[in-house]
Amino acid sequence: MGLVHAEIKLTNSEDIGVFKRGYIKEEDIRHETVTALVDSGAYMLCINEHIKGQLGLSVVDSAQAELADGSIKQVDIVGPVEIRFKNRRCSVDAAVMPGEAEVLLGAIPMEDMDVLINPKSQKLIVNPENPYMAKKSLK
Repeated sequence: MGLVHAEIKLTNSEDIGVFKRGYIKEEDIRHETVTALVDSGAYMLCINEHIKGQLGLSVVDSAQAELADGSIKQVDIVGPVEIRFKNRRCSVDAAVMPGEAEVLLGAIPMEDMDVLINPKSQKLIVNPENPYMAKKSLK
């Protein structure tokens, strides 16, 4: 199977809350549509420094992250970030990778949105068993 990419919309979740309370206009909500590498081997959403700045995300933590090459890197954790794909959404924290690193959509947000990798078409798809609404496993 080759690499799978998907177009996702990332939004500063704090901006959504501020808008809902009437302090900013809807057009002031910071968001960006990006092409992400769908990586079920990664746990979380990974963004780069540029996207962190564009969305105005706050650092909420710091963590050691093991990269694909086995190296360990100290990274900022930012958030919350809303992710939208087709008719699905979730809100997560994101690890910030240096420079212009590729955005990675990991297993946790994929599970939360109830989306799957279709190996035949090499695309991210909404779970066909639940096409209209994400099914959450609470067990």
